[in-house]
Amino acid sequence: MESITRSNSLKYECLLFDMDDTLYPLSSGLNLACRKNIEEFMLHFLDIEETEVPKMCLELYREYGTTMAGLKELGYEFDNDKFHGFVHGRLPYDEVLKPDPLLRNLLLSMPQRKIIFTNGDKAHAIRVLSKMGLADCFEGIICFETLNPPQEDTDHNYEDEDPMTTPEKSQGEVVKPRILCKPSLEAMEAAIRIANVDPMKTIFFDDSARNIASGKQAGLHTVIVGTSTLVPGADHALRSIHNIKEAIPHIWEEDGEYPDQVQVIQSNAAELTVVQA
Repeated sequence: MESITRSNSLKYECLLFDMDDTLYPLSSGLNLACRKNIEEFMLHFLDIEETEVPKMCLELYREYGTTMAGLKELGYEFDNDKFHGFVHGRLPYDEVLKPDPLLRNLLLSMPQRKIIFTNGDKAHAIRVLSKMGLADCFEGIICFETLNPPQEDTDHNYEDEDPMTTPEKSQGEVVKPRILCKPSLEAMEAAIRIANVDPMKTIFFDDSARNIASGKQAGLHTVIVGTSTLVPGADHALRSIHNIKEAIPHIWEEDGEYPDQVQVIQSNAAELTVVQA
């Protein structure tokens, strides 16, 4: 984790980074391997017809933000940790991810707070950042567990809630909350609140056009990564995250004097903070 002494004169105070296909390219193949694992989970653990799995996997991703969220919305019941362990625990991290000293130096040179904002689970995020040598470049991680904490009170009392906004619940029925994830505006606003940032002084980097549109709707400055073409809601477009300094030099702009010293006070990936709601 990075602790930086700066004046409050920076144009931007925080940088929110998506992780998968943003900090490393889509061409790495990790995305494809992840999709194959999801399809295998659907086939072997949810007994979905094999011929329906690929199409269903993609359609749920497009409609709900993640296939997992879509499966839950359709009523499929499975353990979240089991799903993440099967989908991410078998990914070929060692084969496709390598240390990225160029990106590391760029990140460490940025004077703002830097936070990961991913739909993935904590273990996956920490492993990716560790393999890339970037774990100590970020203040923390907003991930699946942050936005979807365990429900401690399964016998929730709805008596005092507004019937106009409370899900209809028959006697004895447990209303299960839906999965909160990008690109929903609710997820964007939750991340802004949890990170305790001013969206007008925050830049959001993501490879998904849908996420960028939601980020802009939430008031964030936005950068689409992985293409040189602007998408709706994007303020900037980066073919590669490595082009950030040339494309967005005002990240380093400030109005006053501040010390040049950057103090790294934590470098152990296992201790990387998962931001809690």
